[in-house]
Order: sequence, then C-alpha cells, then structure tokens
Amino acid sequence: MASEISSVVSKLQMVSTSDHSSIVSMNLFVALLCACIIIGHLLEENRWMNESITALLIGLTTGVVILLFSGGKSSHILVFSEDLFFIYLLPPIIFNAGFQVKKKQFFVNFMTIMLFGAIGTLISCAIITFGATQIFKKLDIGPLELGDYLAIGAIFAATDSVCTLQVLNQDETPLLYSLVFGEGVVNDATSVVLFNAIQSFDLNQIDPSIALHFLGNFLYLFISSTMLGVLTGLLSAYIIKKLYIGRHSTDREVALMMLMAYLSYMLAELCYLSGILTVFFCGIVMSHYTWHNVTEGSRITTKHSFATLSFVAEIFIFLYVGMDALDIEKWKFVSDSPGTSVAASSVLLGLILLGRAAFVFPLSFISNLAKKSTSEKISFRQQVIIWWAGLMRGAVSMALAYNQFTMSGHTSLRCNAIMITSTITVVLFSTVVFGLMTKPLIRLLLPHNPLPKSIGTTTDPSTPKSVIVPLLESAQDSEVDIGGNEVHRPSSIRALLATPTHTVHRLWRKFDDAFMRPVFGGRGFVPVEPGSPTERNGHQWH
Repeated sequence: MASEISSVVSKLQMVSTSDHSSIVSMNLFVALLCACIIIGHLLEENRWMNESITALLIGLTTGVVILLFSGGKSSHILVFSEDLFFIYLLPPIIFNAGFQVKKKQFFVNFMTIMLFGAIGTLISCAIITFGATQIFKKLDIGPLELGDYLAIGAIFAATDSVCTLQVLNQDETPLLYSLVFGEGVVNDATSVVLFNAIQSFDLNQIDPSIALHFLGNFLYLFISSTMLGVLTGLLSAYIIKKLYIGRHSTDREVALMMLMAYLSYMLAELCYLSGILTVFFCGIVMSHYTWHNVTEGSRITTKHSFATLSFVAEIFIFLYVGMDALDIEKWKFVSDSPGTSVAASSVLLGLILLGRAAFVFPLSFISNLAKKSTSEKISFRQQVIIWWAGLMRGAVSMALAYNQFTMSGHTSLRCNAIMITSTITVVLFSTVVFGLMTKPLIRLLLPHNPLPKSIGTTTDPSTPKSVIVPLLESAQDSEVDIGGNEVHRPSSIRALLATPTHTVHRLWRKFDDAFMRPVFGGRGFVPVEPGSPTERNGHQWH
C-alpha cells in the first residue's frame, strides 16, 4: 500500500514538473514574441530588415543562449511540430492573405499566376529532382530512393509566401505583389499536393498511365479545393445576411466569420483536399460578400482581428524555425562530415536558383505574348524581381522535410539527418540573405515614384490603414481599369479575344449584380445596426 502511494506521489511530481516546464517555455516564447514586435517596430524604416528576418535572428540567438545554459544538451523550448504548423499557424496567414488581396489585380493576372504557381512549380520540382539525383549520388549522402528524390523536388519547390508578403508592398508595386504573392499561394498548395501524391503512388511500378493519373488527381484537388472555399464563403455570407446576426450581437458575427473561415480549412483537410487553396478562396469570397453584410463595427473588428492573427502566426513561425535550427540532436549526425552537409545545402541552393529561373523567364515570355498593351506586359526588370522574391524558402519546406525524413521530429539515419540539416541551412540562408537583399534590389530596379493622391485616398490620417484598404477595394472592382481608364465594351468577337480579362470581368460584374448579390449580399447591402430606426420599423412591420 505504501509503495503504491509513493509511486502515485512520484507520478504527480513528474506531472507537476512537466507542467511547470511547459509554463516556463510558454512564458519565454510569449516574451520573445513581444520582443520581436517591439524590435520589428524599431526597424520599420530600415531598408534591409523585415519582421520575418528579425524573428528568425531572435529565434537563433535564443537557441544559442539555451544551448549555453543547458550545457550543449538542448536548444528546444518547443519541438517543431508539423501538425502545429499546418493546423494552427498556416490557416490564419493564408486566409488573411485572401481576405486582404486586391481582387481585381489578382483576377486580371489570374492566368499568369496559374502559369507560375502550377506549371512553374512542376518545372522547378522536375529540375531540382533531376539535379539532386545526379549530384547527391556523387556526394555519398546515403541510400536515398526515387521517392526521396521526388520529395526533395517538392520540398524545395515550395516558396515562402509569408516572407514575400513582408518584402513586397501591395500599394507600391501592385502588379509584382499580385503575381509573386498569388503565385506563392498556388505554389504552396501545388507543392503540398505534389508531395502527398508522391507519397501515395507506388513508385516501384512506373508506367505512362501514372503521369495521366497524377495530372487528373492534381486537377481534381485543385478544382475541388477552390470550390469548397468558395461554397463555405458563400454559405457564411448567406447566413449572416439572412439572419441579421448583427442586430443582437456583433460578437456573434465576428465569431461566425472566424469559425467558418477555419472550418473551410479543416473540411478540406478532412476530405484530403488542399486546405491552403480552400482557405485562400474562402478569404476572397468572404471579403467580397460576407464582409459587406456585417455591421460597421464588425467590419473594423474582423479586418483587424484577421490581420493580427496572421501577423502573430507569421512571427511565431519564424521564431520557431530559428530556435529549432539549433537542435543539437540533428547536428550530431552530421558532425563527422560537415563538408557533405555544406555541399548538399550548396547544391540545393544552386538548384533552387536554376529551377526558378527555368520557369520565370520562359513563362513570362509566354504570358507577354498573350497581352496586347505594353503596360500589362511583365518587363525584364520585373521578371528579375519575381525570380528573386520567390527564392526564399520557409516553414512549408521545413514541415514537408520533417514529414519525409523524420519520425515525430527525430531521425536516426545519417542521410535523413543530412537532408534535415540541409533544409534548415537553405531556409535560414535564403530567408536572411535573399530576404535582406530584396528591398534594395526593388529600389535599384524599380525607382519608387510617389503615387498622386486621389480623392479616394484622402482620408483622415488617424484612420487605420487596414480599414481604408477594403473601402478602396470597392472602387477597384468597378468598370474602371487599374490604370484609371474605362474599359471599352467589345463590339465583336475579335475585340472580345483582344481583351479577354476585361471582358470576363465585365460579364462577371453583370452576373454578380443580377444573381449573386441579391442572394448573398455584398457591396451596397446595408446591414441593420442594433437599435437603428430600420430595425425598430422592421419589428413593428413584423
């Protein structure tokens, strides 16, 4: 009896110790997040730094400090978890990106974005896979199979859309922003779909039908994921419009928008679709319909809430990656042959540079052939920036590498450890070095011209920027072109083919006004304010 009691007591002590250590970890992590925000603010005007790089460097510094304090045993506060990244941190970032994106710019360049994001990723993946297969065999890394080489292609074809968002400015370079950012989202989704497809196929029995099956599977995932996001967004708009939730509680409106956005992502994961694409298109639909159906107070709240959640998740990811990079366990395996790890990282960086150049310049040329006006064409300088801005690799690459080369965050094989350390090296080097040089490169290639102040932008200086943006977006969705010129209605089939994007946009506007807005609300819908005369009259009428 006494022995049983003592064993129970010892178990309770162990539990309380682990609870205490997790509380210490969370305290330190939250304090570091605060430090990142403050330092990021102080470096706001710096021409080199951005929040991602700041968080990454603070994460690395903290990892070094913990290593020193633990006597070289551990640099971990939290272990990098693939689930934490894909289920909790990525959805708010991608959703907010869709919610804030300038829709007209995105859809005018939709075909170019698809070319870069889908076909470009496949080209990049093929080049990285082929290069790695040829060179890694000579480096004596270890027994890597065909599936591993294909996975390496998918892992390093995934660009870091999070870091790109912070480097480019949506107002200063709208065309570049929509292209690089739109491509980043489609690219992340394509890489994850590719990676999952590679893992699900039996690569021992390769025949020509596999390529067709793979393509069909990819198109199914792409279209299904997009449709699921659109339907979830429309459902949220319909519920909020029909039920007038805001007349009783604006909190319920905001909560419903947030939960339905998250639900779209989880539904996609449940159905084995691409959650990234689903939540992105759900964000676009919600900003077009649902956002206009809520009360004025809820509009401001949702705009800031989504932006804040996304911002914190971004910093969290880079802090996390920075600290995990110094995990001593992974580096022990490669300590006997550091040259091999450095060589593997260098080869991968070279293949990333080559793989991206191999699709950006040819696909830009093809895209330019389809565009009539020179203002819409992608200049060579812009192509260089698009190539450079997409070289950064981030948490998506990390998460996929952990999935392929480790079991629950640990690895005991030398070749797997080399791949993990190489991935970490590539992520750190590309984010810090390429990220630092992107802003100066944009300034060098595209000297900034201050935009003339239009009537729409002369607002009270105290108004938060994130609140002004969506109110201006309504003007962008009108029949006025981006350049400010009115789009001429085509009088013949030839004219229709000459300006397909503008024509499709105009036809969509007609369809939207006639069928979609009467059902789902959107711009022009006036929600009932709590306690307003409209609401009181409505009650009397009922």
